[in-house]
Amino acid sequence: MTAPRTPDSSAPNRRGVLFDVDGTLIDSSYLHTVAWWHAFNQAGHDVPMHRIHRLIGMGSEQLIDALLPADRDRDGDDAIGAAHGALFSVHWPGLRPTRGAAELLRRCTDAGLVVVLASSSNVTEVAAMREALGSDDLLTAVTTATDAEQSKPAPDIFAAALEAGNLRPEDAIVVGDARWDVESAWKLGLDAVCLMSGGISEGELREAGAVSVYADPQALLDDFENSPLGRLVPAG
Repeated sequence: MTAPRTPDSSAPNRRGVLFDVDGTLIDSSYLHTVAWWHAFNQAGHDVPMHRIHRLIGMGSEQLIDALLPADRDRDGDDAIGAAHGALFSVHWPGLRPTRGAAELLRRCTDAGLVVVLASSSNVTEVAAMREALGSDDLLTAVTTATDAEQSKPAPDIFAAALEAGNLRPEDAIVVGDARWDVESAWKLGLDAVCLMSGGISEGELREAGAVSVYADPQALLDDFENSPLGRLVPAG
């Protein structure tokens, strides 16, 4: 992997896009669902996959807390999270970008927008996804779970991404695939464009507050000039 580009803080009209990764740029939401399902089963918890899938994109601690009884022995939570990570890592070699993901990042960069990856995953998982995406030369910065005190739906990861990209909330937009991306963005005054590539319906994403919803990165790329991203492009 090449290193992300160094931000040019002196650039006029600096504007940018904060991209979630899992489900947005990498087709991994269902792989996470299966990994969590196995992790819960190994710990003796019967959690249906459909409940897990709806919470993908939420931080691990919050996801476990939402799916397991409040009166459980919480000493086992860390082991469940570690099991999920180990099970998901089996799929790293086969990770693939969502349709049009790399091309959308290039379109943003060519348009003069700062591109920052904002993932709640850990450093090693993000490294595997960056490898699959193959677009490090287009990135200004990358933020991971280590950059956030709390994970989504807390706003920490997007706050870190704004700082890493030297961006103001009014000059940036979030692209994600889950209601947790929208909720996190909203807490910072950021608009969120959502993609259905993570398996969440348009209705649910719009209900959460997404300003626009597209099928996948390719659909957003096809409508780039008319989209919120196109309207963010600096004049001139």
